[in-house]
Amino acid sequence: MYDTRLKYGGMNHYMLPLWNGKGLASPKYGNVAITQLLAKMVQLGSRPGNIVAKVFGGAAVLEASNKSFAIGERNIEVAMLELARLKIKVEAQSTGGVLGRKIIFDNQTGAVYQKYVKKSSVRK
Repeated sequence: MYDTRLKYGGMNHYMLPLWNGKGLASPKYGNVAITQLLAKMVQLGSRPGNIVAKVFGGAAVLEASNKSFAIGERNIEVAMLELARLKIKVEAQSTGGVLGRKIIFDNQTGAVYQKYVKKSSVRK
């Protein structure tokens, strides 16, 4: 997320889509990570109307035969639903696929640079 007026931002990298409400509300869950990042930005002076988002990731980096284990797809869905619920405009998106991504975020300009990470084979 990036505040276009104050010219700063932050990013998160969550692993699972939804926190189930039990235990610690960890930012390893998408719905927690997104709301915590927004809360921190507001605490630092941002107004939600001045914040835009760019969404990256959600690749199917692990093979899963069961659709309920499609973590990447579910992570993308959570990001888009949470940002819409919070009325944060998604300015750019690069999601899905089978390759991971390396992201570089310039939090002074809001620019994001992406590089795909190739899968490597594991030798036994």
